[in-house]
Amino acid sequence: INGECSEARALPAMDAVVKVFCVHTEPNFSLPWQRKRQYSSSSSGFIIKGRRVLTNAHSVEHYTQVKLKKRGSDTKYLASVLAIGTECDVALLTVEDNEFWEGVSPVDFGELPALQDAVTVVGYPIGGDTISVTSGVVSRIEILSYVHGSTELLGLQIDAAINSGNSGGPAFNDKGNCVGIAFQSLKHEDAENIGYVIPTPVIIHFIQDYERNGAYTGFPILGVEWQKMENPDLRLSSGMKVDQKGVRIRKIDPTAPEFKVLKASDIILSFDGVDIANDGTVPFRHGERIGFSYLVSQKYTGDSAAIKVLRDSAILKFDIKLSTNRRLIPAHNKGRPPSYYIIGGFVFTAVSVPYLRSEYGKDYEYEAPVKLLDKLLHEFPQSPDEQIVVVSQVLVADINIGYEDIVNTQVGF
Repeated sequence: INGECSEARALPAMDAVVKVFCVHTEPNFSLPWQRKRQYSSSSSGFIIKGRRVLTNAHSVEHYTQVKLKKRGSDTKYLASVLAIGTECDVALLTVEDNEFWEGVSPVDFGELPALQDAVTVVGYPIGGDTISVTSGVVSRIEILSYVHGSTELLGLQIDAAINSGNSGGPAFNDKGNCVGIAFQSLKHEDAENIGYVIPTPVIIHFIQDYERNGAYTGFPILGVEWQKMENPDLRLSSGMKVDQKGVRIRKIDPTAPEFKVLKASDIILSFDGVDIANDGTVPFRHGERIGFSYLVSQKYTGDSAAIKVLRDSAILKFDIKLSTNRRLIPAHNKGRPPSYYIIGGFVFTAVSVPYLRSEYGKDYEYEAPVKLLDKLLHEFPQSPDEQIVVVSQVLVADINIGYEDIVNTQVGF
């Protein structure tokens, strides 16, 4: 009887899972005044409160048209995109047609699961039109690298396979509540059946950010580059006492609010009253530890945070207003076409991660010029509107004879 009850509880949630059909038109970075040939994709999504649907950002990236189909229905409903969160890989959709919302119970969110908790991923993976259910357990909870967003946020690793098309589908706990969104899998010859799920704290942050601001503003970050303080000699030379722990600031983003109060070589001892260990971790539930960037990502753009630092053996306290920092080479163009300028047949364009991916392929981190990669990984912008500009190609004409071979050359000022 208990089995039947849990089955009955989970069924309404299954009906809230929809198939997402999207037509994409990507920008053409080689010919920035054009777009590429459009293509179609299918993925998963699910209905939440407020007549809204959640899916992955990469499922509707560069969208031209989005349609949704409910389970057991033969009708595709036109959807509009309310917000796309590139960093957290979550997108929010809605449908005007009232018929779409009839007879559907929205999904309720559950708490962040514990290790070994059972999870069920529901979606529409490639290879069929009907709904698919895969089960597994939570095998790891940590700060993950989000491939689509080029960011690091809290994530769940599960041992259920997440295939193409499953993206955007909900992961349910055994009570039928949603504990996350399936979004990427590990493709490695030594690993099988490893999937990743965006957990509820990240999803709720995205939704509340949209509700507060009427748009997605992003996850704040501390605009500093830091290093661990596990070396005892380094701690001694920095004037740290035996009982003091923290991380050392190497560089600060000149465009970030922190630049006005923090200095290079400061030791960050705590963030918002939570002590930071020498390896950059903070306590997390059940005796676990997690990177302190988790505390920063829980905040919203414009929030204040109390930071305690050690400078010249003195403890200083600052209140810092957090913001979403702009990178020198942005990870995304946020749906906008690439900016370009043509003069004398020279095509100038601004460098971004999508541009590098377009020019050098998926392995751009190995194939792109070292100078550009160094700027991507380690350099901060010196002003809010600074860009790295390259001559992407030369359109051959009489005026530029002899310059035809200049490709992807950075312009110096």
